Amino acid sequence: MNFEETRIARRSLLLSSAPEHVIDKVLAEARVRTYSRGETIFLQGERASAIYIVADGWVKLYRLAPNGAEAVVGVFTKGRSFGEAVAFRHDVYPVASEAVTDCSLIRIEADSLLRQIRESPEIAISILSATFVHLNGLVAQVETLKARTGAQRVAEFLLELAQCPAGACEVTLPYDKALIAGRLGMTPESLSRAFARLRTHGVTIRQTIARIEDVETLRDFTGDEKG
Repeated sequence: MNFEETRIARRSLLLSSAPEHVIDKVLAEARVRTYSRGETIFLQGERASAIYIVADGWVKLYRLAPNGAEAVVGVFTKGRSFGEAVAFRHDVYPVASEAVTDCSLIRIEADSLLRQIRESPEIAISILSATFVHLNGLVAQVETLKARTGAQRVAEFLLELAQCPAGACEVTLPYDKALIAGRLGMTPESLSRAFARLRTHGVTIRQTIARIEDVETLRDFTGDEKG
């Protein structure tokens, strides 16, 4: 692991609150793996043996229904971890994982981390924190699907990416529109309709760039129950 990868791992929610000597031991056994866009990281139903921290790029977690339909459970980027809970139980992954872009992942063997938990139980707090964040994310996702219109979901997605606290802002879409639709519980056709509707709220889309005329106006729209 290089300096930047080590820095990302140390700042991740999984390890940030762990004792320094524990982090050192965990990272001494960790390995970095690179994946090409579209490459499988693990399959749904595969035995879970490792936890991953994203060092660079984007990764998606998804489930396949019996009819072959894909449901996107989450999309993760730099500093985010996944696979914690099932790896510690030596269970199977309930989802599949795929590289959305070329990416680098820090792979931590579950057995290695379990040894550190037995020696330094306080690291378990970090792991519980990471699991809690995943749970909160799923709860928020369900709430968004139930309580927001398609256009509001897209607006919230753009605001998550926006770096500007106010005024005009340009956002680069981090991955293709089909995945954006899947993450937001929409079809590509409904995503296109949502983008069209957002024009009246100051949003224009040009290929992979979304231009927001006014961040506050768009934020007000996401809070409008009527949509």
